[in-house]
Amino acid sequence: MFKCENLLKRGTMVYFYKLFLTFVLCILSAALLNCIKKSSKLEVHSKMSIYKEAFGKTTDGEEIDLFTLTNSNGLRAKVTNYGAIWVSLEVPDRDGKNGDITLGYDNLDGYISDTAYLGATVGRYACGIANGKFQLNGIEYTLALNAGEKHAHGGIKGFNKVVWKGEEVKDDKGVGIKFTYLSKDGEEGYPGNLSVTVSYTLTNDDEFKISYEAETDKPAIINLTNHSYFNLTGDASLDILGHELTINADNFIPLDNIGLPQTGEKESVKGTPLDFTQSEEIGARINNVGVGYDHCYVLNTGGGLLNLAAKVYEPKRGRVMEIYTTEPGLVFYTGNFLEVVRGKGGRAYHKHHGFCLETQHFPDSPNHPEFPSVILNPGEKYNHITVHKFYAK
Repeated sequence: MFKCENLLKRGTMVYFYKLFLTFVLCILSAALLNCIKKSSKLEVHSKMSIYKEAFGKTTDGEEIDLFTLTNSNGLRAKVTNYGAIWVSLEVPDRDGKNGDITLGYDNLDGYISDTAYLGATVGRYACGIANGKFQLNGIEYTLALNAGEKHAHGGIKGFNKVVWKGEEVKDDKGVGIKFTYLSKDGEEGYPGNLSVTVSYTLTNDDEFKISYEAETDKPAIINLTNHSYFNLTGDASLDILGHELTINADNFIPLDNIGLPQTGEKESVKGTPLDFTQSEEIGARINNVGVGYDHCYVLNTGGGLLNLAAKVYEPKRGRVMEIYTTEPGLVFYTGNFLEVVRGKGGRAYHKHHGFCLETQHFPDSPNHPEFPSVILNPGEKYNHITVHKFYAK
């Protein structure tokens, strides 16, 4: 009887001892898992970086910065506070080799003298305004005619030629720079003190995100875009005619010979060289559109929500770029006059060696009430997003 009681006591002690050990092991395991998670986050943060360096001085002696953004996968983008310009983006091909897929310049002097809007933030109004005139609340405003019979891309000194303030932004999802600029009432003839923010973010999902925000103190018009030229081969000595393009648009807006709407009516792309509703080589029908593409598409999504606007695939290197936007329109331009441009590495950029996919509102919208409105009133907030997503196949 005594032996049985001792055995029972020992069994109970062993049971509780094992239970205690199990409890301790559970706590240690949870702590270890938490450490691993924190370590992983630290590892991601250690791979992400923002590097700031001097990029030169303006003709007025103002110091300009160049920011290098690197995500956790090794993609690297460069932007500058001169013109809030997107300078470069290095992404891997199907073999994992990084290449710069944007056209641009090696130094600030190139961007100061640039007339092709390489990488530029364009504003206050991208595209054109007929005769440089528009009416707003019964008041007629007159803008500079800097492109023949029209006002183009914000005027003589648009947003691509001013100095912005840059602020570094970093979180678990990526790294970025927030650029801000105050466009004063009357600048380039536009009304209203316009506070503008352009934020560039390189995410760990291999996306380059551009966010636009603006507010005004009096009724104004606004239409911002980015004018980057892409060549997904990573070699701008090659043309882009073999790139395969899809545009999510069944209609386009016919433009006249100076890039302004003929009537304001939209037309179907079906049966025309402008039909990219199915993937098609850029060069397949380019000879049927004069010197090349420079056309405004009406996106099927209508704007407002972030949706797929276009997709480009370069078969030699395997890079893919998808563009998502909240804008209603997309201007497709094939670098038809690039033979006058000498860019990175002193390389001469030739016709059709880069293409633009500019997400925006439609040309001359202030003079076409049938188009989506570009008017911004006090108390309202202009807010648009465009995302470039990259991968290889």
